[in-house]
Amino acid sequence: MPPGACQGLVEGDLAEAAGLAPVHGPALTVQLDDAPQESRRGPYPPGIPAPGPDDLVVHQQDVQAVVNALWAGGAEAMTIMGRRVTALTAVRCVGNTLLLHGEVFSPPFRITAIGGAAALRAGLGASPQIAIYQQYVAAYRLGYRVAEVADVRMPAYDGPLTPGLG
Repeated sequence: MPPGACQGLVEGDLAEAAGLAPVHGPALTVQLDDAPQESRRGPYPPGIPAPGPDDLVVHQQDVQAVVNALWAGGAEAMTIMGRRVTALTAVRCVGNTLLLHGEVFSPPFRITAIGGAAALRAGLGASPQIAIYQQYVAAYRLGYRVAEVADVRMPAYDGPLTPGLG
């Protein structure tokens, strides 16, 4: 391949797929949130034990489960907290905060995916990890909300393109 050909591909044909170009389209937004303060006191459904502190907060694996389910449902592009997700994006939580592309975010966490709503919802519905999270929603009132958006605009990823720094 001639010098500069790879750069031309990334700037042209592959930019959108790589997350390096802004996109827009119909989307689904999933919002995850820690349980409200009153959930810490109960009452709880029959057979549900009093929660420990870890039962009442959104964890890294919960955010990652939504991201994975949306990709599995055919997401064409995605943002977490308005920041574009790429192949280099790592979902990392420190306590109940999310570390994403060097920025720290507090709940509620919003994940938005462009794609067909029915297919994206099917991806969420097929995820065993989302099913487990929803058990905690029912038991301890963790936040879980899914909404359709007619047309969302997503920015291009503008961070470093070196693995481990995204």
